[in-house]
Amino acid sequence: MSFYDQVLRELVAAFGAALLIGNGLALARRRADARTGHTGRREDELVQAPVGRTVAFMVLGAVMLVAGLAALVVF
Repeated sequence: MSFYDQVLRELVAAFGAALLIGNGLALARRRADARTGHTGRREDELVQAPVGRTVAFMVLGAVMLVAGLAALVVF
C-alpha cells in the first residue's frame, strides 16, 4: 500500500467521524435550544438544525467511518 492510499483511507475515516460527531452535536444543541427558547444570533441563521438532513448526514458519516476503518484494517 502506498502512502497516498493510506492517507486517503484515513481521510475518509476522519471525515466520516467528523460528520457523525458534528451532526450529533447539532441535534443535541437543537434540543437544548428548544428548551431555552434560543432564537439564533443573526437573522440568516437557522434557529434549529433540520432533523431529516442532520440524521441523513449522521448516517452518511457512520457509513464513511465504517468504510474508512474497514479499509484501514483489511488492507
